[in-house]
Amino acid sequence: MFRRLTISLIIASCSAGLLFAPAASAQTPRLKDICRVKGQEDNTLQGLGLVIGLNGTGDSAASVSTIEALATAMRFMGAPVPAGVIKEPKNTALVMIQATVPPAGARQGDRIDCVVSSIGDASSLADGRLIATPLLGPRTTGEQVFAIAEGQVMTPNPQVATNGKIIRGCRLEEDFRNGFVKDGKITLVLDKNKAGFQVALDVAERINDQTGPDKDVTEEVLARALDQVNIEVTIPEAYRGDEVTFIADIMEKPIFELATEARVVINRDAKTVVVTGDTTIGGVVINHRNLKIETGAEPLGGRFVEVESPQRSGGKLTALVDALEAVQADTDDIADILLGLSRSGKLHARVIIE
Repeated sequence: MFRRLTISLIIASCSAGLLFAPAASAQTPRLKDICRVKGQEDNTLQGLGLVIGLNGTGDSAASVSTIEALATAMRFMGAPVPAGVIKEPKNTALVMIQATVPPAGARQGDRIDCVVSSIGDASSLADGRLIATPLLGPRTTGEQVFAIAEGQVMTPNPQVATNGKIIRGCRLEEDFRNGFVKDGKITLVLDKNKAGFQVALDVAERINDQTGPDKDVTEEVLARALDQVNIEVTIPEAYRGDEVTFIADIMEKPIFELATEARVVINRDAKTVVVTGDTTIGGVVINHRNLKIETGAEPLGGRFVEVESPQRSGGKLTALVDALEAVQADTDDIADILLGLSRSGKLHARVIIE
């Protein structure tokens, strides 16, 4: 027997497994909460090295690259070995090393963590030690070395012992100072979940509104949206030579409710469905298992859950989800129904499946 639901507008609620974006935040977000300054990005360093001292868990004789790398390392250290002497380097593993320099940059001599991953057939890197290995950078030309990595390998997850970490195992050989001002301008980059043409226009407009004579610095137009992600901001003459102060001030500017797109985010593993409050649905009838859902319909009598709505042609999606919860539909059922609504063209929002 079907349970009939006539769906309409209700107040969004939050319950186990269901999260709804509120219409207004209790704390006004700042510009730095939705974007970053271009130039402040991570830098990844990487290289190939050898982990030694393994207790028979290293690469086998089939790993020719490991044997060649070990022979090269021994020759470099003044202990050359004839070809074919190294038969099976079970105490050695060939690894890829990666280290990430933070967006704020770092100075020569600083130490950061690095990770190592086996690229041969070693079964474990536990208790091994990475020999000194040069790391190259994303903008490397020739043989420029940006860092040296070495140290004791830790394997925090024994189930995946072919991946490890070296705490402060990477010593930087170059300064990383990420520039953020170019030709007297900075570029703000919207977070991917906030990006949109209207959002970019709103941010530019609000920067200009909040940097007028009452707040401030200048009457000229400082900001303009380049596309749906980037906003270019000219640094006023009064701040030339003191760009850090200007950036610190502007990133603290309050940004009120922005015209972001309606979205539905579904994560089946986490059993969550996130629905923005402005998401709407059109009139539709859905039969799903033992549920019959009608939106935009007049009450037909019988057993159903009715929620009063001023619009019979459709309604807020939060009303549908809340009514489904009233009859104890689980998260998988709700996700299936929302995906069906999306495929039918009646869900007026972008669906994101994580």
